[in-house]
Amino acid sequence: MAVSANRLELLQIADAVAREKSIDKQIVISAMEEAIMKAAKSRYGQENEITAEIDPKTGETKLNRKRSVVDKVENDATEITLEEALNHNPAAEVGDVILDPLPPIDFGRIATQAAKQVIFQKVRDAEREKQFEEYKDRVGEIVHGTVKRVEYGNVVVDLGRGEAFVRRDELLPRETFRTGDRIRAYIYDVRREARGPQIFLSRTHTQFMAKLFAQEVPEIYDGIVEIRSVARDPGSRAKIAVISKDSSIDPVGACVGMRGSRVQAVVQELQGEKIDIIPWSQDAANFVVNALAPAEVSKVVLDDDAHRIEVVVGDDQLSLAIGRRGQNVRLASQLTGWQIDILTEAEESERRQEQFRKRTDLFMTALDVDETLAQLLASENFSAVEDLAYVVTEELAEIQGIGEETASELQRRALEYLERQNEAFDTKRRELGVDDAILQVEGVTPAMAVALGEGGVKTLEDLAGCATDDLVGWNETVNGERKRFAGMLESLGVTADDANAIIMAARVAAGWVEAPAAPAETAAPEADA
Repeated sequence: MAVSANRLELLQIADAVAREKSIDKQIVISAMEEAIMKAAKSRYGQENEITAEIDPKTGETKLNRKRSVVDKVENDATEITLEEALNHNPAAEVGDVILDPLPPIDFGRIATQAAKQVIFQKVRDAEREKQFEEYKDRVGEIVHGTVKRVEYGNVVVDLGRGEAFVRRDELLPRETFRTGDRIRAYIYDVRREARGPQIFLSRTHTQFMAKLFAQEVPEIYDGIVEIRSVARDPGSRAKIAVISKDSSIDPVGACVGMRGSRVQAVVQELQGEKIDIIPWSQDAANFVVNALAPAEVSKVVLDDDAHRIEVVVGDDQLSLAIGRRGQNVRLASQLTGWQIDILTEAEESERRQEQFRKRTDLFMTALDVDETLAQLLASENFSAVEDLAYVVTEELAEIQGIGEETASELQRRALEYLERQNEAFDTKRRELGVDDAILQVEGVTPAMAVALGEGGVKTLEDLAGCATDDLVGWNETVNGERKRFAGMLESLGVTADDANAIIMAARVAAGWVEAPAAPAETAAPEADA
């Protein structure tokens, strides 16, 4: 095609191809130059280094053989001596490159076909690269396209300048498309692959719904109302948390619109997916209560370390809070990022009674006291023998029914119990093979040493190599659900700060790091004479 044309036609063809494929004209000319170069190598020999150059203004083609100037020639095809080079260029030096003009060649049928293949391939590669560069920066946008074909439930979409792919699991349940249908979807990934750029679309992605709201709600598009989090059960139900930067604008009302017009436009696009719009709150308790709507919550208890929240609801609200197949509480957990445990008021009361009974039994066994005194201590919020052993004696004596003499005796018995318990822990620690050095680390108790040994931490180096999560546990989202993984010291009430301090002390003791310098004491200013 282009390689057998005259100069003017060569430029006209390059210009036409560049316009048709929406690529730079110079890319087409470079492809033609490479095609001519390959054809010339076939004519003059593959061992030669040949360059081809097309003048973008006149279309004139120049062929040159390229040779390097050397002291001793080892390859006649690519090297030339300095003496010979001086005949071509009197200023030539060793290391320079000499270009020998070659006469133009006549292309045969085979050479022409080979040149056409080179040009087509180069233009196709340039077209794919342009497509990738165009769409890689559009990840996170909603695009419109036409269904080109449907393959085993997967939809191939024509975007005009490229093709995109919607996998079957990225479509809404019971949603079907036919060739020629219009489709709107969210770009969640663009990959460069050998067969060209692959653009992946989704209609189930959480951000697809967020972007739809941005298109329907001007306040979101303008940044006045912000979407903080989204949780979806595609095709069934979704929750979206919003907050307004302008106190005069209600974020929920802005998203709902007049008579629900705005939210209904999104619902129709999502095939009737029900959407709960919830005001976002910095207070985790309020946010979780809002997220569990329409259920009414009577009490919440937060555990910041475990990132769990316990919600108490009335018996008649339990089904609403949990939702069908746990959908409501699952979406609320995804939306808030908290692990939510739901109890009825009866269950919560029963659990409190069980905890009270366990504390009573503990005090009766550990302190050898009657049930009445043990219940009195449990009712005063003493949950462990340690609390009783190290409380100020005067405070304990002030409890009605406990005098100074009884308080002193209770603390003596508590200390003796803890001492016996520590001896038992120390014996078990030795049986587990836990080094004495671990017990010397500041903050580590005999009970902790046993727990560490059961978790496989038996030397100072083992403890120094631990991460905070290994000791206190961590949360992880698995298959869309947030799960809790227990740490070795979690059952002992060790906080993240305590765990950090223990690990750092172990690293200092092991010689891995230097002990942090103590803050310099500020000298008190001398009083004026």
